[in-house]
Amino acid sequence: MARLVGPAGTVTAVDLQPEMLAGVRRRAEKSGLLSRIRLHGVDSSGLHLEGAFDFALAFWMVHEVPDQDSVLQQVHVALKPGGRFMLVEPKGHVSQAAFDQTVRIAEGAGLEKVSGLHIFFSRAVLMVNRGGSAA
Repeated sequence: MARLVGPAGTVTAVDLQPEMLAGVRRRAEKSGLLSRIRLHGVDSSGLHLEGAFDFALAFWMVHEVPDQDSVLQQVHVALKPGGRFMLVEPKGHVSQAAFDQTVRIAEGAGLEKVSGLHIFFSRAVLMVNRGGSAA
């Protein structure tokens, strides 16, 4: 992601587990990309993101979140109007019915499905924030 945003862009890596963020830091330093990455730890009380984002990626993790309504609402609030959200879940752990339910929750939070995506071993969708504004 840090390569994709280019030298003027910024990626915010968000995780509950400090060791996962430490791994991102090590790989970013090794690749010379740390200046493009903001590491952001969260806790069970929420994402606590500052700023407005053009794009958010939730890769193989929403199924592990106890309160999907809350986290998807927080993603919606963090996205700029027109901001995109890519939701990707593992086929091995998430049934089609459960994935469809997560998409419905995201829609209820204010995100609109743009298209399905084909990602190996995954169920995926691209969504957009069509209304509201980032906080």
